[in-house]
Amino acid sequence: MKRISKNSRNGFINYGIVIAAFLVIQVLLSQKMLSNTLQSLLVPACCYIVMAVSLNLTVGILGELSLGHAGFMSLGVFSGIVTSILLQGIVPAAPLRLALSMAVGSAAGALGGLIVGIPVLRLQGDYLAIVTLAFGQIIQNIIMVLYVGVDSRGLHLAASSNRFDLDPDGITIIKGPMGAVGVTKLASFTAGFLLILITLAVVQNLVNSRSGRAIMALRDNRIAAESVGINTTKYKLMAFVTSAALAGAAGALWGLNYSSTVASKFNFNTSILVLVFVVLGGLGSIRGSMISAALLYVLPELLRAFDIAEYRMLIYAIVLILVMLATNTPAVQNLINSRFRKAKGGAGK
Repeated sequence: MKRISKNSRNGFINYGIVIAAFLVIQVLLSQKMLSNTLQSLLVPACCYIVMAVSLNLTVGILGELSLGHAGFMSLGVFSGIVTSILLQGIVPAAPLRLALSMAVGSAAGALGGLIVGIPVLRLQGDYLAIVTLAFGQIIQNIIMVLYVGVDSRGLHLAASSNRFDLDPDGITIIKGPMGAVGVTKLASFTAGFLLILITLAVVQNLVNSRSGRAIMALRDNRIAAESVGINTTKYKLMAFVTSAALAGAAGALWGLNYSSTVASKFNFNTSILVLVFVVLGGLGSIRGSMISAALLYVLPELLRAFDIAEYRMLIYAIVLILVMLATNTPAVQNLINSRFRKAKGGAGK
């Protein structure tokens, strides 16, 4: 009987964790054991999990620091919203319209990743981080001056409200600094769950493939990888565009979860928040990214339930510091590994 490889086993465990969490939450929802606040966090938590896993592909697997992930997400948000409104009369089924909007959002994110990746992936380290940060800011500023609408004559785009002329029956989709308004909510927790599974399938299959091994070789030693014929630009661009495409899909789901969305939400702070999830979960650890994104996103709201609401962000910051210290202290890591080995040995007896 053929043994399952370690990578395949880890992949199945990740799928199992996501499916088990989905089933538990569905039971809690059916028993009405989740507050309205926690229910409102389910879809955004799914989006952040996808964002963290996709960013880990760039930061952890490829080994390049990107600070523009929120920019790719914003491309997905607004392209997904525009697509959803354009398809209202053509595709009446909400789930299908959501799927098509997420596909367009993914394509927009991938296109943004391609446009940014081709000229800047020759850079490394801090230089790449600065350029991707600038890209995120550029996207945010462009969307904040963009006016998009649709009427009987078709789709209209303008960079100023003075040049924006719609027919009386027209619909304004994006109103510059006010963002997208009047959006029909299509997102659901089930859609977020399916998106996480798709993200895991894409990232894990890429990492365990021949291309994934080439990407990790570039991370470990670029000069040695180039010396054996690995195409640096090709594999860097592959990881970067895949990461951006998944961020765009998450953005489309996020945008269709709210009736209005502004571009200022997807700023530098959002990119740093996702990077924190990745670092605390462990660079290169897909499972760690999922768990840290879910727990750390929901933690501030869980603390609100206690009689310490005014100190919740202080406690959140302390938790981040303690987790970072614990995961980077050799003594703590050795203790955790020894406990894990003992538990595994006891289970095997």
